[in-house]
Amino acid sequence: MSPVRPLRVDAARNRELLLAAAEDEFAERGISASVADIARRAGVAKGTVFRHFATKEDLIASIVVGHLATLTSVARRQADAPDPGAALLEFLTVAADQRQQHDLTFLQSASEDDARVTAVRDELLACLGVLVDRARDAGAIRSDVTVADVFLLMCAPVHVIENLSDPTPGLWKRYLAIIFDGLRPEGANPLPQPAPSLP
Repeated sequence: MSPVRPLRVDAARNRELLLAAAEDEFAERGISASVADIARRAGVAKGTVFRHFATKEDLIASIVVGHLATLTSVARRQADAPDPGAALLEFLTVAADQRQQHDLTFLQSASEDDARVTAVRDELLACLGVLVDRARDAGAIRSDVTVADVFLLMCAPVHVIENLSDPTPGLWKRYLAIIFDGLRPEGANPLPQPAPSLP
């Protein structure tokens, strides 16, 4: 079996153009955005899309994998940070900022059965688990907070401001601060329900 060759520079550039164009197109038109419109937006022929992505579903999964891989990289970088609480807050800040730039959670739902998405998501959860464990052991967050809790809260700061017609830039950071304060052990009361299990 011959080794996988890296993409040529122009092919790699086209792939990045397509991923960026697809994100913009999906953000504007939803899951019904067409491959033809994505190709047009990227400035390439429709056939170029299918040279990089076998199907529209493959393209969607590639976008989701890219976003999850970015968050995984952030979690890894913060794994040895001297302040575990600050490390977890930095991760949540990057995660919320990513969601704020492009809300593509509907793409995650559309690709949840893709094996690549599942693998990267599991890797992200493992890396996030390290951050949560370190923050909990350091007393930066309450002892009953789990990685599932933190994973489910990642997009909450941005989701909150979606209820406003014209939120001020960066308003989501206010709600991230409120959420993170809620994770702290000071003044914590027992939680009424156990943490959920992630699928």
